[in-house]
Amino acid sequence: MTAIGERLFGALLGAAELCTVEIGRQLGLYAALRDGPLTAAELAKAANIDERYAREWLEQQAAAGFALASGAAGFALAPGAAEVLLDEGGPEYAGAAGQFAVGVALLTPRVIEAFRTGEGIPYSAYADVRHGIAGFNRPMFDHLLTGTWLPAVPEIETRLRAGASVLDLGCGMGYSSVALALAYPGITVRGADLDEHSVAVAREVAAAAGVADRVSFTLADAAAVTGDYDLITIFEALHDMGDPVGVLRNARALLTPGGSVFIADERVADEFTAPAGEVERLQYAFSVLHCLPATRAENPVIANGTVLRAPTLLRWAREAGFAAPEVLGIDNDFWRFYRLR
Repeated sequence: MTAIGERLFGALLGAAELCTVEIGRQLGLYAALRDGPLTAAELAKAANIDERYAREWLEQQAAAGFALASGAAGFALAPGAAEVLLDEGGPEYAGAAGQFAVGVALLTPRVIEAFRTGEGIPYSAYADVRHGIAGFNRPMFDHLLTGTWLPAVPEIETRLRAGASVLDLGCGMGYSSVALALAYPGITVRGADLDEHSVAVAREVAAAAGVADRVSFTLADAAAVTGDYDLITIFEALHDMGDPVGVLRNARALLTPGGSVFIADERVADEFTAPAGEVERLQYAFSVLHCLPATRAENPVIANGTVLRAPTLLRWAREAGFAAPEVLGIDNDFWRFYRLR
């Protein structure tokens, strides 16, 4: 087998196993296995599924290393699997990867047609993907946003500790907005997003966290939001916005004196290189399958795609009127951070 053939085989294996992970997640099979080994019959009863399917899935999970075969006792989760597959919001959670993969695969026929017509695919069509994005990013918001990222910028941290008005643009399902409110009891947060379903979920997330009195969500275009804010955040959303310079120009107009825009977007190389590293390869694949088609559906000024390089973002910021935008020295495998003021 050639090197490219081996690459494709590995990709096929990974994609197929991600689909079986999504089966286990949606049917509650991992949750049923959490408390100990189960036979196929026991799993079928616990999860209300067919026993023959249960046996095949258990054997496949053991073959993949996600579960352990325990003889007559049945099958149990492999060490560490619960933290990765079940503990949503936990620091090791990656269970949304299967939902992400299934979501882009389901829309691939529409992407193929979009290639022919040049049209876009509305973000609302990517139901599984938006939940996958939220699930993938939530652990970072819960464990890094207020514990590592914002404290790395003392002026922002001090202002938040004193009480501040925050605008979270492209807030998605609200996990970033809620994490901010939980960490800084004196602030108010307004989240804004163009996706109606995401805004509805965000309101539920805020209510469940007990911060709905300080966190609100608006269905709105980021380039047209109004108000006065001490901090404006944009987490992995600027590259999806059809008028990014317009969004940044509006954000600048909304800042109170001394306020900041804090942005996290993809950590990719400053220039196109090929072959690229694994993270950039992943971002390009998502760009082809999701981000570019979704942005094209907005009749955009710019359809950037997922791969937002630092020089491009800094240029947009300067065009929007920020005199000295800066790249922050915050380490993260997936995102690069910026401060505009």
